[in-house]
Amino acid sequence: MPARPGFLRRAARPAAAAAAFAVLTLAASPVFAADLVVSAAASLTNAFKALAGQFEKSHPGTKVVLNFGASDVLMQQIVKGAPADVFASADQEAMNKAEQEKVIAPASRKNFAANQIVMIVPADSKLGLATLKDLTRPEVKRVAYGNPSSVPVGRYTRDALAAEQLWDAVAAKGVPAQNVRQSLDYVARGEVDAGFVFATDAAVMPDKVKVAVRVPSRTPVTYPIAVTAQTGQAAAARVFVDYVLSAEGQAVLSRYGFLKP
Repeated sequence: MPARPGFLRRAARPAAAAAAFAVLTLAASPVFAADLVVSAAASLTNAFKALAGQFEKSHPGTKVVLNFGASDVLMQQIVKGAPADVFASADQEAMNKAEQEKVIAPASRKNFAANQIVMIVPADSKLGLATLKDLTRPEVKRVAYGNPSSVPVGRYTRDALAAEQLWDAVAAKGVPAQNVRQSLDYVARGEVDAGFVFATDAAVMPDKVKVAVRVPSRTPVTYPIAVTAQTGQAAAARVFVDYVLSAEGQAVLSRYGFLKP
């Protein structure tokens, strides 16, 4: 296989390096006492920006500071001491790890949204990909998906492809991304022939990507949220979690394509 361009080599950098950089970035950023730091999965970017804005309007004096990234990377940031009051993950495995590391309050853990895995292609693709098996065709050279070792969408993708006995063939063409939005960007820019993202991510760029396959997931794609164990604002953090679970918060998530958990 020909050498991959620089952007692909950069995409393969270890998640640990990204976590370390993010910890330093957060540490260097001014976070004030009234700030509520919410670390949330990259797929929640648009929805949580809108949700945080509404929360601030109804809770004057509280500013929500959002930190987005791959769920496992966010969890490692919290373990390493990065400031965070609330953690929202794109799968149960990342939250399970957080609970095992004792960095969340288990009693505060709740499922707040659901999603679906989709295979997307560039909007102008002429390959006619319509099934997962089509990814094994020789004209398909590169396929983007989240790194399964640190990105929930990657784990869902690996399991779905393994169930169809396609994982090894697709992984040979794989371009592991550091988070789901990076996978989306690769497809949107036409740097890969196909990619796997959440349905809500595909909806962000309807003019750049199109859904080729809705992928059945062996594991329900549910999102948990929890208050961190280290927070100095437990009461405010619980109020934010309750807001996400409220009818108003759920309406925002629904507007961005998320389903009920």
